[in-house]
This record gives sequence, structure tokens and C-alpha cells, in this order.
Amino acid sequence: MKQTRTTISHHSALIYVMVVVAAADGTMSAKELRAIGDLVKNLPIFRDFDEERLIAASQECAAILQEDDGLDAVLGLIKNALPEHLRETAYWLALEVALSDSRMMQEEIRVSELLRRALGIERLIAAALERGARARYQVA
Repeated sequence: MKQTRTTISHHSALIYVMVVVAAADGTMSAKELRAIGDLVKNLPIFRDFDEERLIAASQECAAILQEDDGLDAVLGLIKNALPEHLRETAYWLALEVALSDSRMMQEEIRVSELLRRALGIERLIAAALERGARARYQVA
């Protein structure tokens, strides 16, 4: 069995969050991939991140997800890598990616809930982040 990494950077953890949610329904749509790229390119948290690492970090996450108990391993890596002040950011990123293709599939909801619990985000805070994300993607 392949040895899973025990630590990752906070940048990789945030990318893993986006990848795990995008891949939750078995496919990563073009809109989800574009959203991940745009978020990495434009958010202040990624200012000191080498964008050339995005594909490698995404592939690392995908490889771990293929292992037995891969989702649990990824969630553990994310939790261990993220300081408390970035956990709400991580949850928001998950919502942004899940909603980027204008729908949140049942699998994405389930993974988002697992992520919320793993990161210890309170329900009220999660509800506020969810409402804000939904408002961002409303159309007439």
C-alpha cells in the first residue's frame, strides 16, 4: 500500500478542499476546474503560492482519494494543515467550487458536511457561509 503523506502546506490543504468537493460527484466539471483556478489566482491567501503547483497538488489529492479510506485521509491532512483562522475560508472555498456549476449535488452536500465537521465549524457559521455562497450564485 502506498505511504500517504502526513503533512501538507496550508495552500495544499485549501486546494485539497476544492478538489475533494469538485470530485465528490465523480466528475470535475469545466466550471469547477475554472473556479479552482480563478480562486487560486485571485484570493489573497494564495498570493505567496506558486500557481505552477496547482496541478501537482490537485493530482496529489486525487491520488490519495483513490486509496482505501482516501477521503478520511484527505480530511485528516486538511484538518492538520489548516490553522484555526483558515478553517472558515476552507469551508467557503468548498461552497464556492460546489456552487460554481450552479448546482450542488447530493454528494457535494455530503462531502461539505464531512468537511464542516472535520474542521469544527459551528452550524450557525456554516449556515451564514452557505447563505452567502448561494446569494453569490443567484440568477434572475
